[in-house]
Amino acid sequence: MRSTLIRAIGLFALALAVRVLLLVLYPDPAYVDSYYYVNVARALSAGHGFSIDFIWTFVDVGGHLPANPVLPIPSNAHWMPLASLVQVPFILTLGATAFASGLPFALIGALAAPMTWAFAREAGCRPSVAVGGAILAAVPAAVTPFMAQPDNFALFQVLVLAALWLGARALRGDARAFAATGILVGLATLARNDGVLVGAALALVWAWSRVRFRRARLGGHYAPQPLPIWSAVVGAVLFLLVMAPWEMRQLAVFGSLSPSSSTGRILFIRSIDELNSITGTPTLSTFLAQGIGPLIASRLTGFFEAIVIFSVLVGGVILTPFMVAGAWLRRHSADFLPFFLYTVLLFAFSGLVSAVHVPNGTFIHSGAALAPQAYLLALEAVVALVAWVARHRPSWNAESAGRVFVGGLVGISLVGALYFTANVHDTWGHERDLDQAVGAALGAHGAAPDDVVMSLDTGAIKYWTGHPGVVAPNDPITTIESVARAYDVRWLYVERADAVPALGPILDGSGRPGWVGAPVWSVTGTAATIDAGLYPVCFTTSDPRCVVVAGVGGGS
Repeated sequence: MRSTLIRAIGLFALALAVRVLLLVLYPDPAYVDSYYYVNVARALSAGHGFSIDFIWTFVDVGGHLPANPVLPIPSNAHWMPLASLVQVPFILTLGATAFASGLPFALIGALAAPMTWAFAREAGCRPSVAVGGAILAAVPAAVTPFMAQPDNFALFQVLVLAALWLGARALRGDARAFAATGILVGLATLARNDGVLVGAALALVWAWSRVRFRRARLGGHYAPQPLPIWSAVVGAVLFLLVMAPWEMRQLAVFGSLSPSSSTGRILFIRSIDELNSITGTPTLSTFLAQGIGPLIASRLTGFFEAIVIFSVLVGGVILTPFMVAGAWLRRHSADFLPFFLYTVLLFAFSGLVSAVHVPNGTFIHSGAALAPQAYLLALEAVVALVAWVARHRPSWNAESAGRVFVGGLVGISLVGALYFTANVHDTWGHERDLDQAVGAALGAHGAAPDDVVMSLDTGAIKYWTGHPGVVAPNDPITTIESVARAYDVRWLYVERADAVPALGPILDGSGRPGWVGAPVWSVTGTAATIDAGLYPVCFTTSDPRCVVVAGVGGGS
């Protein structure tokens, strides 16, 4: 018992050390999702409730330019609240710092390692597989840099692992374990909308327990007692109790249980370009009107991209074939059945429903939750392969060789995680430096604190500069101008590598409309062209920021 506790604590300490190191190396949020969660958490901590003074995409305000365009707006019309809520006590205690926002994710995410080890022991995995899988969960291949981000990666991974683990216990006859999954599924759904898929997988587990019992009884074989009806009812009630306060808030604020889905710009877009457009209204009819060919092609593309993303980011490429082999070896295992069911549902959902969102990060947030058990399956396959070779090579000791090869594969994966993390941090650092430079330029040119900045990543601009913002919609320049006028935009930040098509020509100088002045700050690329620039936005001829000899703007 003591050695077991020491092992669990050691694995937790390892995983926590990795995540704290990630925070030290890159403490700040780094992309749209994490910026959003931090900004909402800081608003909550400051007593402003669920609100933000930037628009990251127009699905947050109904998918169109609102009749009454104002800032701030109610937050979380699309994203769920848990990743912001867990930050609040740390911000209140430690202050509104990057470390305070990242620390809860390091602490919660570190639970994945000892939980993976404990699950593996219950599932009958060899000690080397259990420890190796736990180490991989502590440093999960190319997903590693995301595990300390103030995002839902760490939350969702731990909650899903716990829910599927209880599902496995339920298949061994523990009805109370199944009932308790309602709480975990509710929390997982508060972390991510598609947490309900975990609930669907567990519902199939419940049904399978009853089918399995009937088949065994008819065949005269033994099977654990089927999960009782009360366990499903209690689980469903607990799920509803967890979700009810949030859904009541959504109904009160937005009039819908799923506000962003009701706009059509989540479920019925034909390409990701339509997500941030404010023209037209995607509906089921417009979605089906694209024709059967493009419809099937987009579904297949989303499905195969999900496989590639999982194989590279979670499997680190080298682990992926072993994961498949391990799944085959464990295909009859009740311990892994909930995992298998959830995996099938997640990939099917990614291909059939959210296909166009898969390349933009939707899948990997949920896919990372598959990592712990997928790693165990991979290492099980390694041990099985070594045992097969040992049967043909008498000089090999299967047990010792298995430990060596498991350790070698874990070591290779750790090296890959280190390499990928360094590259990701480098990319994030470049974007951070640009955003900080924009903030300095705004200050140097007299921007007032409440000046609205139009950009493509408004959450990042808010975090680094403090300025409210409005995203540039993916529409013609005249539509973008109407948005800028509606929100009294004062500045425009354009980055060539991350700009809607209508704003790209502004960087070349020849496509700058009259309401956009000359750049007050810019970054010149290798081809002597502007790669990023900050421009004043002027809708009056008297605005001194844009007045030049010829009048306003100086553009075409």
